[in-house]
Amino acid sequence: MTGPRPGRTAATKRKLFDAALKLVGERGAASVTVDEIAAEAGVAKGTVYYNFASKDALVDALLRHGVDLLAARLKAAGDEAGTEAAMTSLVDGMLGFFAEYPAFGQLLVSELWRTPGQWHGTLGLLRDDIVSIVRGQVQRLADAGRLPEGVQVGTASAALFGTMLVVALDWQVFQPERDLAEVRESVLLLVRGLRPPA
Repeated sequence: MTGPRPGRTAATKRKLFDAALKLVGERGAASVTVDEIAAEAGVAKGTVYYNFASKDALVDALLRHGVDLLAARLKAAGDEAGTEAAMTSLVDGMLGFFAEYPAFGQLLVSELWRTPGQWHGTLGLLRDDIVSIVRGQVQRLADAGRLPEGVQVGTASAALFGTMLVVALDWQVFQPERDLAEVRESVLLLVRGLRPPA
C-alpha cells in the first residue's frame, strides 16, 4: 500500500491554509470550527486531522507560514545600499504583502491585540521575528543620525511595524480604491519626518 503523493498532500495543505486563513481572518481563530474549515476547503473533516493534529495546530502552522512569507519580503530591504531605499523597500514589502493577503493582516491585528489566548505565545515569537527585521533597518537610520534625539530604536521599530500593519488594514477595509504607491507614499511621509540626511 502506498502513501499519499507529496504533491497532492502539499496541494491539500494549501487548500486548508487558504480556507483557514479566510475564515479565521473574518471571525477570529477561536470561533472557527474544523467542520467549517473542511467545508470551506472542500475536503472531509478527517483530512484536516490527517494533515494537522488539531485546529490549533493548523492555525499555529498558518500563523508561522504567513509570517515566514512576510519575513522573506522584508528581508529584501537589507539588500538595499542606502537607508532611504531600504526603508522604501521595507514599507513596500509589508504593504504589498497585506495587499496580497488581507485576511492575514486581519488575523494578525485581531489576535495580536486580543487578551492573551492560546496563540499568544506563538504570535509573540512571530511578532518578534518581524520587529527584529524592522529594527535592523531602524538601526541603520539611527547609525546614520536620522532618528530624532531621544527616540529609542526598539520603540521606533515597534511603532513602525504597528503603523504599517494598521495602515495596511485600514487601506484594505476602508480605502480599497487607493493604490499601493499612494499608500506607500503616505507611510514614507511619516518616516521622512525623521532628521534629514547629513
